[in-house]
Amino acid sequence: MKRPPMISSELLERIIDASEDGIVVAEREGDEHILIYVNQGFERMTGYSTDEILYRDCRFLQNDDRDQPGLARIREALVDNRPCREILRNYKKDGTLFYNELSITPMYDEREDITYYLGVQKDVTERVEAIAELERIRGTATD
Repeated sequence: MKRPPMISSELLERIIDASEDGIVVAEREGDEHILIYVNQGFERMTGYSTDEILYRDCRFLQNDDRDQPGLARIREALVDNRPCREILRNYKKDGTLFYNELSITPMYDEREDITYYLGVQKDVTERVEAIAELERIRGTATD
């Protein structure tokens, strides 16, 4: 079977930056997972520039809203070195709440050691709000 042509790193970066979703790469540094790469989609979604984001732990997006069940499940997945997907309440630079469907995947090197974590963020605010509205309507219909 013929192998497809290799994609240049420049084209790959343009593809990733064109994504509407936020794509980040983090590495573990002690108890933190610091961001070492963010795409333009992440900048657009959060309102933060790359310079404001790099070398910080992604937890800054939760502000003081740290009592979320999804955060505990993410911590467990990171400890267990397994992928996970959770919806979190995050906050843009201007303080606006948005719901972030976060997918985290550990990346391994050739020795099977975790080297990085790939994070993909999708703004699911409209979906979460629509579900909440449906639940509200159903609740009033049964009253």
